[in-house]
Formats: sequence, structure tokens, C-alpha cells
Amino acid sequence: MSISPSDLAQLRQQIDGIDSELVRLLAKRAEITTKVGEYKSQVGLPIYVPEREAELISKRRDEAESYGVSPVLVEDLLRRIMRESYHTQNVSYLCTNPAIKKIVVVGGAGALGRVFVDMFRRSKYPVTLLEKDDWQQADEILQDAGLVLVAVPIKLTETVIARLNNLPADCILADITSTKEKQLSAMLKAHKGPVLGLHPMFGPDVSSLVKQVVVVCHGRQTEEYQWLLEQLRIWGGILQECDAKEHDDAMVFIQVMRHFCSFVFGSHLAGENPNLQQLITLSSPIYRLELAMVGRLFAQDPTLYADIIFDNKDSVARLRSFNSKFSEALKFVENDDKAQFIKEFLKVGSWFGDYAKQCLLNSKKLLLKADDDRSLSGD
Repeated sequence: MSISPSDLAQLRQQIDGIDSELVRLLAKRAEITTKVGEYKSQVGLPIYVPEREAELISKRRDEAESYGVSPVLVEDLLRRIMRESYHTQNVSYLCTNPAIKKIVVVGGAGALGRVFVDMFRRSKYPVTLLEKDDWQQADEILQDAGLVLVAVPIKLTETVIARLNNLPADCILADITSTKEKQLSAMLKAHKGPVLGLHPMFGPDVSSLVKQVVVVCHGRQTEEYQWLLEQLRIWGGILQECDAKEHDDAMVFIQVMRHFCSFVFGSHLAGENPNLQQLITLSSPIYRLELAMVGRLFAQDPTLYADIIFDNKDSVARLRSFNSKFSEALKFVENDDKAQFIKEFLKVGSWFGDYAKQCLLNSKKLLLKADDDRSLSGD
């Protein structure tokens, strides 16, 4: 069957009409999800409910198969739509502790501090900031505080905590520093009341806390700060409890080594000075993504990353160990020892196990999206 130019024009008009209808349906869906968000705010339901999301996606995948539509396509669309709907619900939240008289955020004018100040205010808490020029009025600011949240740079955290030694007995003292053992110990020493260590595993550029991980390191009188943990859940946060030392040990691999490797790779590129645009143009999506992960580091505050790398007491030992492993691997190439390289490759693959296969599948989905919109093209 041949199609004439006029037939093609009509088919395109039909597609345009369907696309317009999709836009209208998305607008209608957004209206409904906004109402859902209002209800959740009234009764204190969390914005993100994993079971509900999984059930919805499973049903729509089944429907897609029955219509001969790709389930993967439908799932990708739904996840993007739901991510947007979470943002439309990110307006106001139930206050889990309306009896609290005051929340003081020390360093609340800073980048990450502002995120928490905003979230507390959306939950109708009375919030006051304590900044570096306010310490002469600190006693007055801290009076009647039910929660004091320390949100200052790592290098200042212990010094600031030491000054918070005259808080109300029932006040919760908490911090959001990226290392926990020293900070938790300092808080337990400075304050005899409830103490809690938190580490938000996200930066200040998040639009909401939905699906964002917050590490919880318990300190003292855990029952007194359950309302705060519940508030984080209502905001959409995913709480992961961890011992402070175990947390810091893990952060060496999760943060220190990754940031340091990106720093070295970026420094090497700058020193070699290749044509960056050509590197981007010639790269496939996976390499553009890797390059983007390095590039984004250097678009941020160098002091923050210096503090993360330098503050962890195990950084030097782990980085030296990594340097040794790098030198060992380099010898495979220098000695043209492909057999040893392959042997080590298989050994590492065995350590990752099924997770490696899952990463391969997940990365394919991610790369398809990156390639679709050329978001990593550097244009």
C-alpha cells in the first residue's frame, strides 16, 4: 500500500491531535495529583510511597503488553510523569510536632541549610536562623528551642557544637554533616539532652526530598526525636540507619574516593589540554555521562569537596591503597600482560556478582534517555 503526500499530511495531523490530547491528559492528571498532595499534607501521608508506585507501574506494564505497546516505554513515561507529580505535591506538609516552640538552624543561610529551613517552614514550624554574626544574641535565639540543627561547613562543625552547651534540657541537637563519628561525639559531649546525627545524601540543588536518602546515626534519647524522623519520611526522604563509624567508613568509598578520582581525572585533562568539545562530540552517551560526572564536580564549591576529602581520618590510607592498586594495574599494560588483566577483570566481576548485570540493564535505560535529548552533548 502506497501513501501519498496528502495521506502523510493527514497522518501527521492525527499524530498532532493525539499529542495534544496527551498534553491535556497530563494537565488533568496534574490537577488530580495536586489534590492528592493536599490530602497527604492534611493527614501526614508521605509524598513518596514505594509500594503504591511499584503497583501502579506493574499494572500499566501489563496493560501495555495487552495493547502491543512496549512496557519499557510505558514505564519510562510513567516514572517521568510521577517524578513531576511529586514536585507538584511538594508545597506544604503536615507538621508532626505542632507543640514545638522553635527550630533553630545554625547556618541556615547556607546552601544546604536553606533546603531544611524551607522544608520546616512548609511544614508550619517556627524557624529561626543563627549565623556567624548572631552569636552575641545566641542565648536569646536558642531560648525555648525544641530543635537545633547544625548546618555549617565541616571544618566549623565541632567548634560550633562546642558553643551549644547551654541548650534547653529537652532540646534536640542534630547536625547534617557528611561525616558523623566526630560530630556525634561532640554533640553528646556538649549537650545532655536528645542528640541525633543526620547526613543528607544530596546537594542543595534538589527540588524536593522525594526519594532522597538521609542517613540516620542515633545518639541519645531516640524516642524524643521520632517526630523529626517521621517528618523526614513525610517529606519523601528514605531513611537509612547506620552506626556513626560504619557510616564514615562507607563514606570513604562513596564520597572521598569518587570525588578524589574525579578531581584527579579533571586535573589530568586540564593539564593535557585536549579539545574538550571534540571529546564530547566523539563520545558515546556512556562516555559523555562519565565526563559529565567529572565536569559537574568543578562547577561546585571547591571548599565543600576539600572538606569532605580532608576531614575523613581514613582518606589518606584508602587513597594510598587505591594508588597502589592503580600502579599494579598499570603494570599489566606496561608488561603487555593481557592474561593477568583478564584474570583480574573476572575476579572483580565475580565480586560484583548479579549487581553488575543489573547495572548494565539500568545504565542502558539511562543512556537511552541521555541520547534522546542530547543533554550531555555540551552544545
